[in-house]
Amino acid sequence: MKWIKDEDFIRGNIPMTKFNIRILTLGYLAIEKGDRFLDIGAGTGSISIEAALHGARVYAIEREEEGVELIKTNREKFGVDIDIIKGQAPEDLPNIKINKCFIGGSGGQLEGIFSYLDINLEDNGIVCGNFITIKNLNNFIELLNKYRYRDIEVQLIQVSTMDKIGLLKGQNPIFIVKGVKDND
Repeated sequence: MKWIKDEDFIRGNIPMTKFNIRILTLGYLAIEKGDRFLDIGAGTGSISIEAALHGARVYAIEREEEGVELIKTNREKFGVDIDIIKGQAPEDLPNIKINKCFIGGSGGQLEGIFSYLDINLEDNGIVCGNFITIKNLNNFIELLNKYRYRDIEVQLIQVSTMDKIGLLKGQNPIFIVKGVKDND
């Protein structure tokens, strides 16, 4: 599998999960052929595109019109099939069964999203979220525990890249959190 570099995505003013974080996130999700994957707060669609290239059936929800258009454009550029939903989680989430879910943006609706996952994420399904604020990180971990997820993992990732003259430029530190839905 060839991973897509950030500069290959068509981008606008919508946040995008950067290459190093994207690869780790997809690794935590263990995306594989046949997965039914939901990307909440899909942004430019970088996670959705990579998941589709790994063989997942992808549903991407994004509330910003610019993001929806970027996902459509990137979907066409990379020749993948993604169902795009313009809307807000949890009220506009599809009534489908999924086995993998990524939360890149929650719009402050993590509790409602977990209520949705309680019904729609299959037992042993994986949820993974990326966070830049401690408040959202803590809320996510509390909800993983409340809904009795297991195998919870948390990592803080700090990425810096060297520019053309040799200076390291840091990106925002990102918390990657994963949990597996319990089957009882």
